[in-house]
Amino acid sequence: MEIDTTGAGERQDHAIVEAIMGASRVLVAVAARSLAEVGEDVTLSQYRALVVLASRGPQRVASLADALAVTPPTATRMSDRLVRKGLVRRRTSREDRRQVLVSLTPTGRELVAEVTRRRRMEIARVVDQIPAGDQAAMIDAFSTLAGAAGEVPDHDWGVDWEL
Repeated sequence: MEIDTTGAGERQDHAIVEAIMGASRVLVAVAARSLAEVGEDVTLSQYRALVVLASRGPQRVASLADALAVTPPTATRMSDRLVRKGLVRRRTSREDRRQVLVSLTPTGRELVAEVTRRRRMEIARVVDQIPAGDQAAMIDAFSTLAGAAGEVPDHDWGVDWEL
C-alpha cells in the first residue's frame, strides 16, 4: 500500500495551478484569435509589448525588457520591428536626453484598442456560459491573480501617454 505524502496544501496548490493553466490556454487562444482578426502582422509577443506600453506608458527598452521578461537585446529587436510597422516610436526623453523611450503611435494605440474590444466580446460570450453564482467568485480570483502578477487594470491605462 502506497502512502500519500503530499499534503493537502500541496494538492490545493497543484489544483490552483492546473485550473489557472486551463484558463490560461483559453485566454491565450482568445488573444491569438482576436489579434488574427485585426489582420495585422503582429505576434503575440509583440502584442504583449504594445499592451505594456499602453498600460505603463513610454518605456526605456531596458524597462520594457523587464516587463516582458526578455533580455534587452530581444526587446530592442522587437521595438525595431514595431517601429518599422508604425506601431511604436522612439524619442529622446525630455528629462534626460541620453535616454531613449519607446511609446505607442496612434496606430499602435488603435490596434491595442481594437484587439482589446474583440477579446472582451469573445470573453463575454464564454462568461455567459458560466452560472451567475460562479461569476462572482471569478471576479475575485482573477482580480487577485492579475494584481499578484502586477497587471494594471484597463481603466487605469493612460490613454494618451506621450513622450
